[in-house]
Amino acid sequence: MIDGIELRYPPIDVAGSPAKENSMNIMNHQFTIFQLIMTALVLIAVVVVAVAVFRERRQAKTLVLRTRFGTEYDRAVRKHGSAKKAEEKLADRKARVEAFKIRELGVTEHDRYVTEWQTVQSRFVDHPKAAVTEADDLVNALLKARGYPQSGFEQRADDLSVTYPTVMENYRQAHAVAVRLGRSEASTEELRNAMIQYRGIFDELVGPQMTFAHKAAA
Repeated sequence: MIDGIELRYPPIDVAGSPAKENSMNIMNHQFTIFQLIMTALVLIAVVVVAVAVFRERRQAKTLVLRTRFGTEYDRAVRKHGSAKKAEEKLADRKARVEAFKIRELGVTEHDRYVTEWQTVQSRFVDHPKAAVTEADDLVNALLKARGYPQSGFEQRADDLSVTYPTVMENYRQAHAVAVRLGRSEASTEELRNAMIQYRGIFDELVGPQMTFAHKAAA
């Protein structure tokens, strides 16, 4: 009170002062930036983990296919231009063959094919070209008997590679000699190697039945 006059002052709202409001705004702004930074870091971490998992699975898939198909894997990469495309095609091969009704030979069939091979092999000394051609035909007949569909050589080779990848290079080389016989001369060494390669393929296709046949005979 001054000279009988009562002075009244409005209450001071410290919390609502401009300085306080500015301070709160700065804190909120800083907190928002912190949230954005943390969110970005979390997203980056998630992406890094996802990429690492994808690469690990891809490498595992590549290892499985490379181990299973051997030289056919490298051939597929060269043919299709990339590992990704090659692996897709190899997976398609596997799915196609799994749909086949592949069966084992019965004892009688097994013995008949073994006898036919022995006949073809015995002809090689006097008629090497004819023997190689007959060996190619015999392998085709054996594949048909086992349940592989009749198709062109490349498709047949692709199908066979799913179960018998280790003999594919031999099969391709032997077949190349067999189809050349009508167009150009093959050397005696080429014919001999082709016959050996066909024998390896033949043994793979009838091999599992050898034990079965011997047990039945016993």
